[in-house]
Amino acid sequence: MRKELCVDTFKAAVMRFPLKGAILHSDRGSQYTSEAFRKALSSVQVTQSLSGVNHCFDNARMESFFATLKKELLYRIPTYRMKMNDVKAIIFKYVFTYYNQVRIYTSNPEGLPPAAYRRLTEDYQLLAA
Repeated sequence: MRKELCVDTFKAAVMRFPLKGAILHSDRGSQYTSEAFRKALSSVQVTQSLSGVNHCFDNARMESFFATLKKELLYRIPTYRMKMNDVKAIIFKYVFTYYNQVRIYTSNPEGLPPAAYRRLTEDYQLLAA
């Protein structure tokens, strides 16, 4: 991945979303540690957070999510033939209606989908307060 791709992608995000004061976390790839990328971040007051040297675990949850997304959805449909907006809609539907609401999630004790597990933990916090 080239630093120009990261810089251009970040600038496109800035055009669409108010990112002032945000924190952007990444690994220590050369594209993210480049002067050009750091300059793009600082120009809109975004703070950079980098993973520690030899700390691969801080990205593990996102790596796992994207692996699941690819295996369960993207590798099963011909995305290369589809319009980008159609692929985005399919991903949005998968994440917000299936992954968060229905899919069994093995990392919590009851196997609840993320939204159900979050509601449960919020209820416990309310009861404890």
